[in-house]
Amino acid sequence: MNIAEHSSLKGIIVPLVTPADAGGNIDEAGTARLVEHVIKGGVHGIFVLGSTGEAHCLPARTRHSFIRMVSRLVDGRVPLLAGITDTSHEDSVSLAETAADAGYSSTVAAAPYYYSHTQDDLKRWFTSLADGSPLPVFLYNMPSCVKVSLEARTVDILASHPNIAGIKDSSANMTYFQTLMHIARKHQGFSVFVGPEELTGECVLMGACGGVNGGANLFPRFYASLYEAAARKDVDKVREMQKTVMHISTSLYSIGDGPAGYLKGLKAALHEKGVCSGQMLHPFSSLEGKELAEVRRILAELDSIWQYGSQQA
Repeated sequence: MNIAEHSSLKGIIVPLVTPADAGGNIDEAGTARLVEHVIKGGVHGIFVLGSTGEAHCLPARTRHSFIRMVSRLVDGRVPLLAGITDTSHEDSVSLAETAADAGYSSTVAAAPYYYSHTQDDLKRWFTSLADGSPLPVFLYNMPSCVKVSLEARTVDILASHPNIAGIKDSSANMTYFQTLMHIARKHQGFSVFVGPEELTGECVLMGACGGVNGGANLFPRFYASLYEAAARKDVDKVREMQKTVMHISTSLYSIGDGPAGYLKGLKAALHEKGVCSGQMLHPFSSLEGKELAEVRRILAELDSIWQYGSQQA
């Protein structure tokens, strides 16, 4: 898929969770069930090795094998995007090469973590990454995890690169988002996706290409329908669905503690629904006991959303 074709990539791109067993090994059977669940639920693409995929917890060899595994399971049914975020340029490009060999359409990269980089550092990093990647690169603005934000002026410069396809913004800053939309209008084919599902409906109404929403692992049909309502400018439908988005956000995602708390709730819910393991990767703890009981209670409240997806699949 070239840059021009990327302008047609729209909708809900699910940032796939990484099903694992207690030993931290990939659960291939669970991954297969998850892939079928999200594709039957109507997602428009799959993104592996993002924040929701706990990519930073996986050894390099596992990341490469997971890229290939998901490609085999998807078998060309939806576009695939691979996360290549790393602190090593060579390792990032190596992941991109594996993704290209496996039939992925593009890559996604956040800034290298540990050091806090200047904007000039980031311009050099993403330019060299785009130069070296055999696939188009989506910028990933994730300041809460990498300690630095891609400033709008930096994005404007990088958007001119022929191998940079767009940006996934997880800043939850609507002023920044509006600036990205202004930038995108200046660069043909540059796509803007939003990370927080709480903002997806609003952002798509304002022109975003779609959402990269973790909740689509659990309720793919619901989030795909939210996108479709926003894309056709059905404000009343978006407003009604937003109530459920916020219920999910303020209940299921708030059970676990720490920055990965939302993911603990999401993985536990997927386990409770028989989709895949709820095991978090080391060093994160998985939900148990009273926390799991609370997950079950919330899922009972959301059962109509689950049944909606099952009936429509």
